[in-house]
Amino acid sequence: MNTTSINHVTWRSIVLGLLLSVPHGYFSIQTPTPTTVSLIYTSVLTLLLLVAINLLIKRWLPKAVLTQGELLTIYTMLSLSVAIAGHDMLQVLAPVLGHPFWFATPENEWSSLFFRHLPRWLVVDDLQVLKGLYHGESTLYHIPYLKAWLTPVFWWSILLTALMLVMVGLNIIISRQWIQHERLSYPVIQLPLAMAKEGGQLAFFRSKLLWLGIAVSSGIDLINGLHAFLPTIPLLPVRTIEIGRLFTEEPWRAMGWTPVCFFPFAIGLSFFMPLDLSFSCWIFYWIWKMELILGRMAGWSSLPEFPYLKPQASGGYLGLAMIGLWKGRRHLRQVAVRTFRSNDSAGNSSLLPKELQSHYRIAVVSILVGTTTITLFCLKAGMSPGVIGFFFVFYFLLVFALTRMRAELGPPVNELYNIGPDQMLPKIFGTRFFGPKNLTMLAMFWGFNRAHRCNPMPYQLEGLKLADGTKMRPQRLILAMILASCVGIWIGFWGFLHVHYRDGFSGGFGWEAYRHLQQWLYYMPGIDGAAAVFLGVGFSIVFTLTLMRQRFLWWTLHPAAYPLASSLNWTMSWMWSSIFVSWLIKWILLKYGGLTTYRRAIPFFFGLILGDYLIGGVWNIWGVLSHRYIYTFWH
Repeated sequence: MNTTSINHVTWRSIVLGLLLSVPHGYFSIQTPTPTTVSLIYTSVLTLLLLVAINLLIKRWLPKAVLTQGELLTIYTMLSLSVAIAGHDMLQVLAPVLGHPFWFATPENEWSSLFFRHLPRWLVVDDLQVLKGLYHGESTLYHIPYLKAWLTPVFWWSILLTALMLVMVGLNIIISRQWIQHERLSYPVIQLPLAMAKEGGQLAFFRSKLLWLGIAVSSGIDLINGLHAFLPTIPLLPVRTIEIGRLFTEEPWRAMGWTPVCFFPFAIGLSFFMPLDLSFSCWIFYWIWKMELILGRMAGWSSLPEFPYLKPQASGGYLGLAMIGLWKGRRHLRQVAVRTFRSNDSAGNSSLLPKELQSHYRIAVVSILVGTTTITLFCLKAGMSPGVIGFFFVFYFLLVFALTRMRAELGPPVNELYNIGPDQMLPKIFGTRFFGPKNLTMLAMFWGFNRAHRCNPMPYQLEGLKLADGTKMRPQRLILAMILASCVGIWIGFWGFLHVHYRDGFSGGFGWEAYRHLQQWLYYMPGIDGAAAVFLGVGFSIVFTLTLMRQRFLWWTLHPAAYPLASSLNWTMSWMWSSIFVSWLIKWILLKYGGLTTYRRAIPFFFGLILGDYLIGGVWNIWGVLSHRYIYTFWH
């Protein structure tokens, strides 16, 4: 049977994906756990359920069975809808809308500092409307409340949709280069791809190693979850070992917080990272730690932010973006020259098939519509054209680098906290260069610029990779991704307001955005020369590491791991030991057992992921429904 005919994206799968996006987005807005990891567990569990249903009905209702293409379409749509409502998107943006007016006091002087610069069509300033949100025991469904929220939600939804369109266009253009020419590994999607093969196969679930992996990880989660109800049950210490406190003397105490954690799902996901990349992650983590210690020894810690982790990481990601563009320059040139030129007039019909020409035209239109909408939105908000250009070029280079890193490296978690253009541009140019109106909008853009753990662009690219791997035609999948993004935006806003008008709200991440704005406008800091220099240092180090890999076959340190490992205060500190364990196991298997042994071990690591997601996910869902903390399988 023709695989292409089997795996096309159907309207049935799109409708089912949209329907399932509603409860998934609503659940996501209430908990950060699903979207702080690269492989979203709610999407994986739903895919697992659909595969199980497929296996049950395959014999009696073969026409109702979902194909591999349909399953992966639904998975991609759910991942996008959950990500958009996630921890670093709407869970940050929605609190920004009312925060300054509710938390303004005479002491913080917010009303005199920046109230006049806040576009009223992007915020809610009615204290009576906000009282229900922050105090709770109310309902969103009063006409004055709905009217007050409708305008800012509408306009922010327009901006988010425009961002999604630009990301889709960029992914369409670059996907062929990364999928077919460079053949990046896409580690994050290996489990969904295996689960959905041929609509689900019993052979996948018959592996003893799979069930052994499930038993190990689910057993840990089951015991630790029961501990919340029965404290006499011992808590298994998978994340409580802290070795940093052992170093109390100078200069070693500069090492700071250094936990040793063993998350089964992270060990499982890291197993699918290329060996040199997983090695680079934990090595660079300790290189960053040594940088702290050496800085203390040399007395450089007197510099206010030494070793300027955030600027170095920001420069590193910009370097990765530029390298990705340089590697794909021939492909990009071909796309630019031949997209709007017919094959006959090009003189070589083999260079760009008509189907690809159509894809690239869709991409260009998507980018043009998105960038035009973004520009008009920002101009309406009072931003200067030059600042708009600086900000969004910087922003899209960062998310481009993040997407490249996810496709090539596939870390269990990625974090770009506090390194976006909203933080770096004021350091490079000084706050007076921007002025109050621009600074106000930079602070409000914190809502989609905080840490990028659930940025939608990598999920879009992974969807295109799934389409390529299963011979799906991507046109309808692109439409499905756009529809899922729109549903995710509106469900996310609605879920946030619905839940917090009922339960109350403490303010969330809104304080971070307006703390930055308060400091900018109150102190008006000038150019931070050291930060600008270290941003250039990060950029240069990535280029140097890239050259070393190209010139010396024995050089194993990968440049993508350098900025990724800089997250010493959160993500990489939680992750490094799990990545190390996975790297060590994989190295031993390949060295002493070869590729055959490695492939035989894959089901065990699938099991580690599934067991953590099954039992750990159930505890998390139970905790959300019962409004209490039980157990979280990830930090």
